Amino acid sequence: MAETFPINIWINEERFNALKNAGLAELLKEELAGMKVLIVPCTASQRDKVLELYPMAKFDAATTKSIELLPKAVKDKIYDMVVAKKSLEVMDDFIKSV
Repeated sequence: MAETFPINIWINEERFNALKNAGLAELLKEELAGMKVLIVPCTASQRDKVLELYPMAKFDAATTKSIELLPKAVKDKIYDMVVAKKSLEVMDDFIKSV
């Protein structure tokens, strides 16, 4: 399996209920004292494109291997696409939409 580079979206109660209603609650991972996170995978080329589109974002190569510091509006849009598509495989569509 190819290596993936996640975008982590922290999930509050309202978002959790929306994911649960969409049948996606099993996609969440519990972290940090029961807080939930939605882990949206990116391929290396998707990661590079996201970093190009959002220069303020950073790739944490040292520890988490994740894309960090994306604006809230970007993470909100990715979250909305996951709920609408009922899938974590949204990054190609997200990149095309930008």
